[in-house]
Amino acid sequence: MPHLTAPADARRTAGGEQLGFGVPGYAHPLLAPAEWAGLARPGTPLRWAVLNIADGPGSRPDPHCLEAAGRLHNARERALHGESPDDTVRASGGRLLGHLDLAHGERPFEELIADARSFIDWYRIGGFYLARCPTERAGLPAVRRLTGTLHALLAESDSADDGGRLVLGHGTHPYPGYAEAADQLVTFQGPWTDYRWSQVAEWTADYPPERFAHFVHGVPRTHLEEAMRIARWQGAGTIFFTDRDDRSGQSDPFATLPRYWDEIVSRIGPGISE
Repeated sequence: MPHLTAPADARRTAGGEQLGFGVPGYAHPLLAPAEWAGLARPGTPLRWAVLNIADGPGSRPDPHCLEAAGRLHNARERALHGESPDDTVRASGGRLLGHLDLAHGERPFEELIADARSFIDWYRIGGFYLARCPTERAGLPAVRRLTGTLHALLAESDSADDGGRLVLGHGTHPYPGYAEAADQLVTFQGPWTDYRWSQVAEWTADYPPERFAHFVHGVPRTHLEEAMRIARWQGAGTIFFTDRDDRSGQSDPFATLPRYWDEIVSRIGPGISE
């Protein structure tokens, strides 16, 4: 049983809160065609997936990425505007997010905005994933400036409904003020050996589960239920669990599907449009 510290309000999420997937970034669609095709499969409870060509949008539009982006965009359109948009067996209509690497606050604002414009113009993304986001209070003003500008760019585009979505990829609990700077925070990213004994920050109880995401690698199939129980207990509504790990030459355990993908999809249940 994991040792968790959670206020009473947070523990109320341990019940029937539906989990959904956030995909931190599969390999290039040419190398991972099954992964990208699976995201648009009807019934997949996908909230969002990250497109990362070369630590950003790349230098020019990539035809394989354009195809994958178009497939996911069409799935979202069918889910939101189809004949039966409330049918829970339909695709959940997950958003495609562009990958912006903040380098812990070291990247210039102008570079990030240039990458953001390329993502919007080329791939019609519906938001951004801000990887390696700062966590300390000192970095918050710069992140607020960036997220405010990104929201404005998304609002001007015709690809992002509801103003788009911004996800801060901290990987740990940041200074609480970051919760007001974006739509969702990744408050855990790491191995199962750490996750099963992790603790949740008490301030997260002031926010609903859709504001938090957890990415965990090295989760054995036999511990899937326990991992999902931890996510609900800690108040995270978005997850990506995989049995892949960062050993044996695997540089990014999240770049491919977990071997139990179909099983975890069936455990969570069919997707519901956001």
